[in-house]
Amino acid sequence: MARVNNNIITQGLSGTLGGTLVFRQSGNRTIVSTAPRETDREPSAKQLAHQQRFQEAALYAKAQLATPEGKAEYEAARDENNNSAYAIAVADFMQAPDIRELDLSNYTGKVGDTIRARVTDNFKVVGVTVRIENSDGSLVEEGPAMQQPNAVDWVFTAKKANTSLDGDKITFRAIDKPGNPTTVSKTL
Repeated sequence: MARVNNNIITQGLSGTLGGTLVFRQSGNRTIVSTAPRETDREPSAKQLAHQQRFQEAALYAKAQLATPEGKAEYEAARDENNNSAYAIAVADFMQAPDIRELDLSNYTGKVGDTIRARVTDNFKVVGVTVRIENSDGSLVEEGPAMQQPNAVDWVFTAKKANTSLDGDKITFRAIDKPGNPTTVSKTL
């Protein structure tokens, strides 16, 4: 694949040339690549699952861009690479949030103790919930974490006392705009 800028011969070209080269436009650039080869092989189960997921992503992107709110949100995320709002919405659907840097050092089981996680997404995280369970699986408490001003840290403040921390499981669950969930658990 080659990218062509400021070439008067290829500027604005799109389509197939001689069945071997494909020209397409992306923003103000012309992209040249080899033509795809047809195959007689049946797609694998993994390939079919990926095709299905991509089809769902395309439907999601079209639905989001059909509403003024969704379109405005994805249009605002366009960057200098001239990615379209549609491409950003598809990428958002395909990628779930990432939960990392769990900080349990401020949690001692007292009311008001905090638990922090760093949560990112390629577009937007819409919510993070925290669930605290005793070692026997009984629920201590569950509730939303609050997004911090830096936009990547989410903090949960304990509202119930927890007398025994040994073997307790703390579970973070993050959801992005399309509803993709990511869950991470840590045992104390």
